[in-house]
Amino acid sequence: MKPPSIPLILSTTGGYVDTASFLGLQGLFTAHVTGNFVTLGAALVFGTSGVLAKLMALPVFCATVALVRVAGLLLARRSIGELAPLLGAKAVLLVLGAALAIGLGPFPDGDKWPALLTGMTLVVAMAVQNAAHRLHLSSAPPTTLMTGNTTQIMIDAVDLLRGGAGEQRAQLAGRMSRMAGSVAAFAFGCAAAALLFHYVGDACLVVPPALALLAMRMAARAARLR
Repeated sequence: MKPPSIPLILSTTGGYVDTASFLGLQGLFTAHVTGNFVTLGAALVFGTSGVLAKLMALPVFCATVALVRVAGLLLARRSIGELAPLLGAKAVLLVLGAALAIGLGPFPDGDKWPALLTGMTLVVAMAVQNAAHRLHLSSAPPTTLMTGNTTQIMIDAVDLLRGGAGEQRAQLAGRMSRMAGSVAAFAFGCAAAALLFHYVGDACLVVPPALALLAMRMAARAARLR
């Protein structure tokens, strides 16, 4: 059996972490941070907790992406492969996030410091993933936002049904396959996180570090083969 690619592992991680954080941290999205605008509105209307965390998520995410870009440029100057170290940093952050979730959770109030610390740690980890994907895996489908993937799949499906040259059809089918794989991996991550959260609560966050380490090892191996 062919092993999963790095983008598929990242998509699984994205779905898993976003679902686990949403369930455990009062509706906080840690990977798809703009989704917090929706849950922020709901929190303000219904008076639920987590308003501060949702306000903090986007600036923390943006600052992290900027730092990742700077770190990548510094690594490039020293002729050091960038993807594996970035995925390693994400793995460390996910380990820290899991430790905080297990040690400080559960989180009935999303605006108390335990929830904020845990949530922002996970936001930073997923910001690293998003930046690493954009900088080093840009030809692969997005790994944390499936709306664009789903839209492109449907456009390509219609174009395939219309017919066309064989080369064009092969390109469309290849892109559809990659994007469908990303959506399926993300959905699998969401389902796995929900299932494990139901049984073990915040301890379900022990899974993402293992996925991150696997992706890091694959990236390091690919870098050595170049």
